[in-house]
Amino acid sequence: MCGTCGCGETGAVKIRKPGEEIHEHEHEHEHDHGGHTHNHPHTHHHHHHEHHTDDDHHHSHHAHDHHHADHEHSHGMEIQLEQDILQKNNLLAERNRGFFEARNILALNMVSSPGSGKTTILEKTIKKLKDVLPLFIIEGDQQTMNDAQRIEDAGAPVVQVNTGSGCHLDSDMVNKAVRKLEPATDSIVLIENVGNLVCPSMFDLGENFRVVIMSVTEGDDKPLKYPNMFETSDLCIINKTDLLPYVDFDVEKAKEYARKVNHHLDFFEVSAKTGEGIEAWMEWLKKKHQELKA
Repeated sequence: MCGTCGCGETGAVKIRKPGEEIHEHEHEHEHDHGGHTHNHPHTHHHHHHEHHTDDDHHHSHHAHDHHHADHEHSHGMEIQLEQDILQKNNLLAERNRGFFEARNILALNMVSSPGSGKTTILEKTIKKLKDVLPLFIIEGDQQTMNDAQRIEDAGAPVVQVNTGSGCHLDSDMVNKAVRKLEPATDSIVLIENVGNLVCPSMFDLGENFRVVIMSVTEGDDKPLKYPNMFETSDLCIINKTDLLPYVDFDVEKAKEYARKVNHHLDFFEVSAKTGEGIEAWMEWLKKKHQELKA
């Protein structure tokens, strides 16, 4: 289980290519506690307080105060656990980054809320650039192979990471996915994270750039509601601009809000459905890939 947000389930993560069968033992992993591993059940005890005489009443409150002290102590342990998990994630992220650098790979972490159009943008990008740039895709979802199948049909090698009840990808999942994907030297790895604007902002995957996608169907105040995601991103794609006449969304206001939390953020306005504005995004991708090679 993830100590930062409580998501995840031991043995729930599955990493595979489209059409590949997976067996139970392939996705089991150990539960790590400070250098030793074990599996164990967690039992929650409920305390029942009875009140009879005055003495009993006093004793009952004594016990209640004692349990509150324990509760405070456990909160300290939770904070320490969160720090340990993020530190472990960051160490492995540096290993991923070193691998990408050694192979001259441009790695992008694409994040958004669910339904913003990440997969459709990737499909358009692959169909336009697959004969120009070597593209490799890592798909993150809680369940199903649907998006991985769409990516494969578009013409790019892809690995699906199913996180089970997990709400984000971490550097360990990406590390394992990259090994299975085997991206070529001088290629681009596009990582589509699980749809979530909260937890993925905390987890470095070893990427070169983080790209946050928001759609005009969401709300122009998203950068203010989820500042950490926009603060840690390098590029913002505003998608579904073909729907602007039908929704209450102010593009300039959305940019203004985003710049309040990150004045370095660059923007592209696109419609993945019609293709409008998608060329500018692709030119940025080619430029960053060329800069990395140079």
